Amino acid sequence: MAFESLTEKLNAAFKKMRGKGRLKEADITEAMREVRIALLEADVGFKVVRDFTNTVSQRAVGVDVLESLSPAQMVIKIVNEELCELMGGSNAKLEIASKPPTIVMLIGLQGAGKTTNGAKLADYMRKNNGKNPLLVACDIYRPAAITQLQTVGKQLNIPVFEMGTANPVDIASAAVEYASKQGYDIVFLDTAGRLHIDDELVNELISIKDKVKPTEIMLVVDAMTGQDAVNAAASFDEALGIDSVMLTKLDGDARGGAALSVKAITGKPIKFTGVGEKLDQFEPFYPDRMASRILGMGDVMTLIEKAEQAFDEKKTQELATKLLSNKFTLADYYEQLLSLKSMGGLSEIAGMLPGVDTRALANASFDESLISKIEAIILSMTPHERENPSVLNSNRKKRIAAGSGTSVVDINKLLKQFSMMQTMTKQMSKGKVPAMLNNRGLFR
Repeated sequence: MAFESLTEKLNAAFKKMRGKGRLKEADITEAMREVRIALLEADVGFKVVRDFTNTVSQRAVGVDVLESLSPAQMVIKIVNEELCELMGGSNAKLEIASKPPTIVMLIGLQGAGKTTNGAKLADYMRKNNGKNPLLVACDIYRPAAITQLQTVGKQLNIPVFEMGTANPVDIASAAVEYASKQGYDIVFLDTAGRLHIDDELVNELISIKDKVKPTEIMLVVDAMTGQDAVNAAASFDEALGIDSVMLTKLDGDARGGAALSVKAITGKPIKFTGVGEKLDQFEPFYPDRMASRILGMGDVMTLIEKAEQAFDEKKTQELATKLLSNKFTLADYYEQLLSLKSMGGLSEIAGMLPGVDTRALANASFDESLISKIEAIILSMTPHERENPSVLNSNRKKRIAAGSGTSVVDINKLLKQFSMMQTMTKQMSKGKVPAMLNNRGLFR
């Protein structure tokens, strides 16, 4: 879980402050000492940590406490604001050329995840910005690099331009020309990487840059490598001049050092993050939301956006009507399970909820076999039985069990879960639909 270790240590530091009615300078000094240790253990650069804690201390000492906050809450508020500023302040968008095609040059060390996450970015720009992307295979050295790009491109239904093992500079140039003629308005150049930065790699990247004049050079770095990722960012920026950063494997980085250091060291914004192996596990980087997650305050906005993507708006409106009129059926129940499953594992979802201890849900996920079992049971029912599960007597259950390859016990478990869901919907129908969800268009 991203930042899990850092979140735990910061919360422990702030917990000591919450019991104090009024904070003295010595209290803040002690708290900042623990924050400093937590950040250093999270693999954040020493200079970044020093500057961060100094800034927080200066702001916290003698600050006017808001009436609605306790002194401890005021310090946490300051830490939250400074964490947000440390990571860039606000979400930075991908640069778009005034005249298409926009050319995004993806660079980075081998193993950082350029190929897969570059394709994810192309898919994101198509779905969320209405772009018509083209992927370009400029890595002619790594075995199966072209095949990998073609495979992921096929999975996402995004075309791939390749010229085998021709000169990468010529491939990039030909691809941009092809994109202009064929109407592709954004081009992603998947360039070669190395285990370490060397002159040969840098010279090739500079040649591609000079030839095609990319709109944006985006460095892809593996968040799990911590300060090595930050050092690589600084080296690439010095050699080539990068415009932005994409952090991959953020879901596996329990410390968070790269996310907290890279903007401060390079001055270049983190624009996107890869948060899992699946092709839809990819997000824009929001410093304010990430700061909130780090401090255990959750990330409700991202959770709502995930829900909007997973749940079809028309079907969601129909579901809302059924929920509020207490007409929720077993078929609806199954459909919602599938949609919820597409949002990610339980620990990922829980991590976006304020105050939830994600350690208790470590590695929790939807059981694929359970989903399949529920599907088999529900599909073995008649339409009348799905709409009216109360008619399911002993004989009907035996028939359904035989048809679905399950047992009567499995059917009873499903009916019990469904009954609990119905109880929840009855309670919901007596109240109001949450205003925040209403405003986001989830229920109308």
